[in-house]
This record gives sequence, structure tokens and C-alpha cells, in this order.
Amino acid sequence: MADEFVLMRRVQFAETDMAGVMHFSNYFRWMEEIEHAWMRGLGMSVVQPHAADTVSWPRVTVSCEYDAPARFEDEIEMRLLVTDLTEKSMTYEVTFWRDASRIARGRTKAVCCKMEQGQFTSIPIPPSIRKLLGTALQ
Repeated sequence: MADEFVLMRRVQFAETDMAGVMHFSNYFRWMEEIEHAWMRGLGMSVVQPHAADTVSWPRVTVSCEYDAPARFEDEIEMRLLVTDLTEKSMTYEVTFWRDASRIARGRTKAVCCKMEQGQFTSIPIPPSIRKLLGTALQ
């Protein structure tokens, strides 16, 4: 089983609503933040040159389930784990933890695409990238 990628984050005042709870939309921003950090850790990026093309990972499905609120100044541990890797896509899960309690779980499915003149065309995940992603597969 692969290791989860972990990133710690503190809830900022600007990320909360009038009730002092982190606004739901910020979970999606945080999911993207941990995804970028994870890919950088693999020596990759969500937009990167590969061979003669530029490869990117547009999302096709994103969801988040909320179990408990995060509040201003809470320290949140995010854990990213790849749960599926197909010919052209990857799916990963991010769980959000405060102390020993899971407060949310998000899922993202992204498709490997080449970018050309502002257009996306899905492509099979190149073998060198697949090898890096496979190290994180559950």
C-alpha cells in the first residue's frame, strides 16, 4: 500500500464565513493546494512540458463530503491518496483531519491531456508519468 502525502494547513480568518466556519469552497482550494504540493514532490506539475507537448490534468469530477466544521485557527492535516489510475485518468482522495477526527473527505478525478492552442485533448498517461503516479497508488 502506498503512503499518503500529508500537508498541514491552518484555517485563516479570510477563509471563514460569518459563523466562523471555514467556507465550503475553501476545501476545494485546499484539495488543489495539496495536489500541487504532492505533484511537486514527485518532480511534476499539473501543467508541465512532456516530450513535444504540454501535459495538464483538467478535472472531470470533484466532490467533497463534510463531517464537521473547521474553524478559524484550527490546524488541519490533509492526506492525499491516489485511489485509481486508468489509461487516461487518475482519481485521488483528500481527507481532512483535525486532531484524530476526520472532518471532510474530497475526491477528484483528473484526465491526462495535452494542451494545444488553449485546447485540451485527452491522451494516455505517458509511461514516465504513469510510473511516478503508480508509486502513490493505494
